[in-house]
Amino acid sequence: MKMNKDIANKVQQALHISNMHAIPRIEKVVINVGMGTYLRTSKDYSDIVENIKKISGQQPIVTLSKKSISNFKLREKTPIGVKVTLRGKRMYDFIDKLVKIILPRIRDFRGISKKSFDTKGNYTIGLREVLVFPEVNPDDVNKIHGLEITIATTAKTKEEGYVLLKEFGFPFKKDE
Repeated sequence: MKMNKDIANKVQQALHISNMHAIPRIEKVVINVGMGTYLRTSKDYSDIVENIKKISGQQPIVTLSKKSISNFKLREKTPIGVKVTLRGKRMYDFIDKLVKIILPRIRDFRGISKKSFDTKGNYTIGLREVLVFPEVNPDDVNKIHGLEITIATTAKTKEEGYVLLKEFGFPFKKDE
């Protein structure tokens, strides 16, 4: 589903941009899972790494804490999350799968919020459970966990990011 000429032309016309190279584009997609409560019950987080590997199609990295925080019972260099960054063909394939397969599988889905854009036009979606992905077998999941998907764009404003993702087919809510 790459950024083809049709999408680029529609974005260019909607934003009234004369230079084709100034059109906002999607730079990367970051999939992130925080393991805070998960690690309190068990020390084995290999199933989270496997789930993210199946979802993204590439090996994720385990993020470690930078310093100790006693209130959170956290030690320095303790695993606290798993993340993977997608670019290029894998990124476009994941976006296509997200829009056409995963979002419609969410229970009581009525669209995604327009309010999740940051000031630079990047968009973040939080999913409560990883079971909406068809790659994840429900029998293999010990504890259900959520994940966060951030779509980083070259847009300069929220409006530019909204127009770009709307042209990619993201189902935004109508009433917001």
